[in-house]
Amino acid sequence: MPAMQTTLHGLNASFGPANVANTAGQQPQFAHGAPYQQTLANMGSSDPVLNRALREYLKKMPGGISETLRSAIHFALGTTPPTNVTFAWAPSYDWEITVWQAPDTAQTKGGITILIKSRYPDDAHPLGG
Repeated sequence: MPAMQTTLHGLNASFGPANVANTAGQQPQFAHGAPYQQTLANMGSSDPVLNRALREYLKKMPGGISETLRSAIHFALGTTPPTNVTFAWAPSYDWEITVWQAPDTAQTKGGITILIKSRYPDDAHPLGG
């Protein structure tokens, strides 16, 4: 999905080494129960079409996957210094999320990677009726 790839470039820039310290000020927007989708969409793209596409995509996520995404971001932004996050997307039959973290070492800063997998947004799920 080209729109997802484009917005992920924006997210990766916001959560990468050059900007994650500034992005950390948004941590309260990712607190438990916070409706974080608009905040994350704003970080992904200022283009209204792409922003809306990402926001609506995030709102369609199943609860457990959405909560995993939210909590990983909340954790990363709350560390001192904030932890870099890399986002990736791949097509899949159903929704999936994989999160891994490389810890900091004496030589290098670690980071969190979040891989989200789902159907293309316009693909109807066979069980969807």
